[in-house]
Amino acid sequence: MSKILELYGMSTCSDQEVAWMSVSSSQFCPYLNRQCEKTRKSNPEITIGTCSVEYGRERKQLMICPYRLLERNQVFLDCIHLLTLHEPGNELHIVPEVGIPGGSVDYFLVSAVDGQASITLERSLTTA
Repeated sequence: MSKILELYGMSTCSDQEVAWMSVSSSQFCPYLNRQCEKTRKSNPEITIGTCSVEYGRERKQLMICPYRLLERNQVFLDCIHLLTLHEPGNELHIVPEVGIPGGSVDYFLVSAVDGQASITLERSLTTA
């Protein structure tokens, strides 16, 4: 079972008093600076608002909000070393929301030369 650590950018572990009814009803995402865009499939008028969770037997903290992951594009810069055929000077392309059988992949990071990817599929970045 996972534990929510951040909801709409607010820590659930803080000692500070938080008006959770107000936070959840506003559905405000501080990373987008507007309403959260991660909606429930069963009720698209209600957003999920979960930014990070504690998960697994080892209770690891995981960031699951794709918008928080996109802050300053740092996640993509941190993954350049995973592009096995990437060389300095190659173009980097971020390809969002690619449909695959059974769901979708939020982003692909692709290294290309003159607009052509060196291989069809490099590595994918997925979020929970």
